[in-house]
Amino acid sequence: MTTPLLDVRGLSTQLDSDTGVVRAVDGVSLTIDPGQTLGLVGESGCGKSMTARSIVRLLPSGGRTVAGQVLFEGRDLLTLDAGAMRAMRGHHIGVIFQDPSTSLNPVHPIGNQIAEPLRLHLGLSARAARDRVVELLSRVGIPRPQQRISDYPHQLSGGMRQRVMIAIAVACEPRLLIADEPTTALDVTIQAQILELIAGLSSETGTAVLLITHDLGIAAGMCDRIDVMYAGRMVETGSLDDLFYRPRMPYTWGLLDALPQLGMDRHTRLATIEGGPPDLSAVMAGCRFADRCAWTRDLCRSTEPLLTARSDAGHLARCHGTDAGGWIG
Repeated sequence: MTTPLLDVRGLSTQLDSDTGVVRAVDGVSLTIDPGQTLGLVGESGCGKSMTARSIVRLLPSGGRTVAGQVLFEGRDLLTLDAGAMRAMRGHHIGVIFQDPSTSLNPVHPIGNQIAEPLRLHLGLSARAARDRVVELLSRVGIPRPQQRISDYPHQLSGGMRQRVMIAIAVACEPRLLIADEPTTALDVTIQAQILELIAGLSSETGTAVLLITHDLGIAAGMCDRIDVMYAGRMVETGSLDDLFYRPRMPYTWGLLDALPQLGMDRHTRLATIEGGPPDLSAVMAGCRFADRCAWTRDLCRSTEPLLTARSDAGHLARCHGTDAGGWIG
């Protein structure tokens, strides 16, 4: 049996807010094997990005991890001191953030920003780092890389800034790449290029990928497995076939129904999930999806369902109505 590269166990992260303590990540567990691409999907605000930030310990002010383990190659990242964690980020774990315009430093040329992890983690000389930067820019599809290394972020388009972020993230050929909504605000052509680039880099280097997205269509084209999050909890996890052909959680059904279909009439309205996510600062007794679910019963409101196995192949779902002997077919 393959030992997971990343094994997250019972991870819980809380944020301080004006309304109280927000349980942004609540008992989340996930695993990623070497070379595997895992999709983490769900609506905005469900806890996907906060899960990623908890893994690499880059929480916002007022955020803290209160429980769980984050085992990377057997080492618990939550127990490392600040120096050891900095050595881990950028070298063994690369991160592509949602918005490159706020992640890149506006006062430094992009070449310097890509060279920084090369010099810090690999100890390359200035000349060797420059040569590697040119190679990386070419690899991620930046034209005229030798001239572009002196450009500042504001001189690049959104798609090119995202490519620079990818170059920084993969500079040291990390074992794990966390891509947090890597195609946000990009047009569909550039989006496809970025996703193809990430897939190609993963295939070439054997890097595992945690792909965070709200788009199940993207996850279907990129991932080996998919985990579905809702209101800080993992509510379903399985293979592509499990999630797309045998989903067992009504929230997953709603996400699938909302996908546009080829051949759909242009005047047909896409399905929506009525209502909104619950307040994560409130105490919740039952299923967190109960107020938005058409199959809700009294049990759903009083008792939270467990994440239980639906097959021998690792398909898990959190729903009373699809448990053995339940009332949903």
